Amino acid sequence: MKRRGFFVVVAIILSSTVVRAEPEQTILENNTPHVGPAEGTYRIGPEDILDISVWKNLELTRRVPVRPDGMISLPLVNDVQAAGLAPSELRDVLTKKLEAFMPSPQVAVTVAEVHSFKVSVLGEVPFAGRHMLQSRATVLDALALSGGLKEFAARSRIVVLRPNGNGKGMQRIPFDYDKVISGDGAQNFYLQPGDIILVP
Repeated sequence: MKRRGFFVVVAIILSSTVVRAEPEQTILENNTPHVGPAEGTYRIGPEDILDISVWKNLELTRRVPVRPDGMISLPLVNDVQAAGLAPSELRDVLTKKLEAFMPSPQVAVTVAEVHSFKVSVLGEVPFAGRHMLQSRATVLDALALSGGLKEFAARSRIVVLRPNGNGKGMQRIPFDYDKVISGDGAQNFYLQPGDIILVP
């Protein structure tokens, strides 16, 4: 069974997107931004880089970082909350704010770089630590990025800790590795930013 699990992990690594190791981080490279499993749309997060374009206004068209507090800064509108919003929602917010300064502003918001989708893998894996992802990733993807499971890992007792939306406490989501590699794809759910995978 252990031999079979090893080959499954190797196959996943070879068939997945290219992985580039960096100090204390691993980036899963893919031009598709991550999406939440429930919303189906990308949510801007701290450290993301946004391209803000205002038609026929070069002074307001610029690339801006999302600060750790979730805000962006633009001329005229000053600080605007960006983290937690979809790009289309931020576009609507900026459009409404700019209407005080110009008639019918045409605003576009594009996520140029994703830096906010980070998950941690801890415990019985060869490369424990935090990983920065730039595409949708399942629990099995994150375990593969961490080098798979060590020999004595408790495969049926893996847990994903997920921060609650209200910022209080963590949700515990069980993950049975053996069920997943035996074909139960429903067990292999998508991760969300801030998830922590614990491998006992």
